[in-house]
Amino acid sequence: MKVSDILRVKGGTLFTVQPDSALSEAVASMSERDIGSLVVMEHGEIVGMLTFREVIQAVVKNGGVIGTTLVRSVMDDHPLTCTPETEIDEVRRMMLGRHARYLPVLTQRTLMGVISFYDVAKAVVDSQDFENRMLKAYIRDWPVEDRDEQTS
Repeated sequence: MKVSDILRVKGGTLFTVQPDSALSEAVASMSERDIGSLVVMEHGEIVGMLTFREVIQAVVKNGGVIGTTLVRSVMDDHPLTCTPETEIDEVRRMMLGRHARYLPVLTQRTLMGVISFYDVAKAVVDSQDFENRMLKAYIRDWPVEDRDEQTS
């Protein structure tokens, strides 16, 4: 299974923010949309990632307030990325290795989407459920003569 399989199911909705936007506006956008991340874009290219992790760190650093903080000052400016062709097993290793919950998906320099740890976990569980159903159906439909030969 590849990242493109997750994006096909998830859809192509993208939420972005500019680096010179107020952090308060970005947080409001994340809250309104019930999302945990925004891709930071400048001049059509990804320049960072803003997740609730960076937001919480900024709020703690500023004594509990966001104030006039800009997205640029708190974003992850070297986010982990993948491509639509990246295998899900590799994505799991990447996310676990960097404690990343969100991964922008790029084709060359074009943003194709964002996948979350939840998206990856759901895809793996759905795949395993499908395999289990197929195996159970196969065992249930086992030819009678083969069952008799195995018990002899």
